[in-house]
Amino acid sequence: MHLLVIGGSDAGIEAGLAARSMDPGMDVTLLVADRFPNFSICGIPYHVSGDVPDWRDLAHQSADDLKAAGLELRLGERAVAIDPAARTVLTDAGALSYDRLVIGTGAMPLRPPIQGLDELGAAEGVHELHTMDDTLRLMERLDQETADSVIIIGAGYIGLEMAEALSARGARVTVLERFEQVMPRSLDPELAAELASELGSRGVEVQCGATVASIARDGTRLAVTSQDGRRRTADLVLVVTGVRPSTELATGAGARLGAAGAVEVDRRMRTGLPDVYAAGDCVQTYHRLLGRHVYLPLGTTAHKQGRVAGEDAAGGDRVFAGVLGTQVVKVFDRVAAATGLRDAEAAEAGFTPTTVDTVADDHKAYYPGATPIRIRLTGDRATGRLLGAQLVGHLGAEIAKRIDVLATGIHHGISVAEVADLDLSYTPPLGSPWDALQQAARQWSRLY
Repeated sequence: MHLLVIGGSDAGIEAGLAARSMDPGMDVTLLVADRFPNFSICGIPYHVSGDVPDWRDLAHQSADDLKAAGLELRLGERAVAIDPAARTVLTDAGALSYDRLVIGTGAMPLRPPIQGLDELGAAEGVHELHTMDDTLRLMERLDQETADSVIIIGAGYIGLEMAEALSARGARVTVLERFEQVMPRSLDPELAAELASELGSRGVEVQCGATVASIARDGTRLAVTSQDGRRRTADLVLVVTGVRPSTELATGAGARLGAAGAVEVDRRMRTGLPDVYAAGDCVQTYHRLLGRHVYLPLGTTAHKQGRVAGEDAAGGDRVFAGVLGTQVVKVFDRVAAATGLRDAEAAEAGFTPTTVDTVADDHKAYYPGATPIRIRLTGDRATGRLLGAQLVGHLGAEIAKRIDVLATGIHHGISVAEVADLDLSYTPPLGSPWDALQQAARQWSRLY
């Protein structure tokens, strides 16, 4: 049995390893379009900042590790077309046959309609940050040329992480976001404002409601003009405005598209084509609370979907459990996290949501160093069910741990009141008899 996997990032690598674990006798070949299999794209900002000095350390596993696990790697070989009837994949180096196929082509940068963007590339100082090749081009420029000022277009996770990273290198950073807040798809405005304030306190200029109209060369610098006519100049421009699913290969073979134009798959990651599976940022994702598929590209999701695709391609029967969109980001000394549905999303889904805003210390105030955590907890008034949460607090306040507690609760359908019943750990330097989460849950329950 020969499994062919297209893609060498999270979903593809996980699929290959899972298949070999399920069936050690299975032949697994991975087509990797670049020379960087299994690299952590999420870790790129920390290489740029210097926290991870050697880019090679961003590999989850080395190529030698993957080969030792029984995977055949074909690096620098790009899939061009799939013929599901003949069970072959045409590449830029020839043709390969398969018995089972996993498509893990990931996502592509979402390029906004900015005049001049298509003409200006990395050589001119306009960079994207989606692949290791993008990263190496950016680092080459930062190491060889002066970049005292940088404009970042996009204030999502990568945009904010890169604002910190480039500030750490001494650059003067401006962040432009077309929506009226940073992290518009993840946080309510009240919490997003705290991140914007943290950025401002560190010297990062944040301009929301600023839609970029054009980028042009201005002598040795770049000029960025927004739709309101304001013109800013910088040595370097970074465009990080989101991604779209890379589906051309799958649709060319006859696969259907589903949520947000991603490849349609069921919860066993089957595409509907004979013995063809797909996983990762190119596919739709089952959402546990909504009970339907959405497009929610995340590295954690890609790993889980890849495991399902690999095991099932090797004869298993695993079902993808679904996601809640749990995420966390560090911005200087602040951490923001979210899981589940926000109030408006819950209402649109048919719930009767109410969100309560609470502030509680991360540990007992009498022990030195206590810091406040702001918590927005969303529950359903009709059933009391916990629907979502957002947290912002200081680095060291265990924000990631706390959002994971709530994500676990939502995954298993607990009520807001049941959060207060959880047997959580306590010692004065680290928590309180009623944890900050439980204080928020009790506040919600008192009101509703």
